[in-house]
Amino acid sequence: MKLIKLWEADLEKAYRLQTSFGPNENGFINNAYGYTLAEFLDYVKKCENTSLGIDLPENYVPATVFILENDGHEYVGIFNLRHKLNESLRNGAGHIGYGISPDYRKKGYATQGLALVLQEAKKLGIDEALLSVNKKILAVLRRSKKMGPRFIAKMRKNTIRKSN
Repeated sequence: MKLIKLWEADLEKAYRLQTSFGPNENGFINNAYGYTLAEFLDYVKKCENTSLGIDLPENYVPATVFILENDGHEYVGIFNLRHKLNESLRNGAGHIGYGISPDYRKKGYATQGLALVLQEAKKLGIDEALLSVNKKILAVLRRSKKMGPRFIAKMRKNTIRKSN
């Protein structure tokens, strides 16, 4: 199991993964929903630039998009790691956004992917990663509890502390 930066991935496989998601599934916003392969390739370049802080729109922060690849070399999920928080992210999406392809859900990939993305966060100096959780989605709550979150009272998010 490993994370691959989107622009370093097999882009045809990454495109198939991206198109396996609807526009918004369980809070995962598919920023490339409805894209053709050519449009997706442009999106990948924008993602690489975003990770480097190049040409960021106003109120955006650097972020890295990762593909989660399982041990069978299948692309099973997408993880977005925001390198820092602004006020909007602090009150909303947090550091981490992710989605697991419908064909691979309920197989432990989200938990494994979160552990890997927290390692990436540590490399960026993020001591505490904020993951926004919809309290109505019990599987997400159980998964985030496995990662050792500190719940923030009466909010729809958990803070996941990175483990060493």
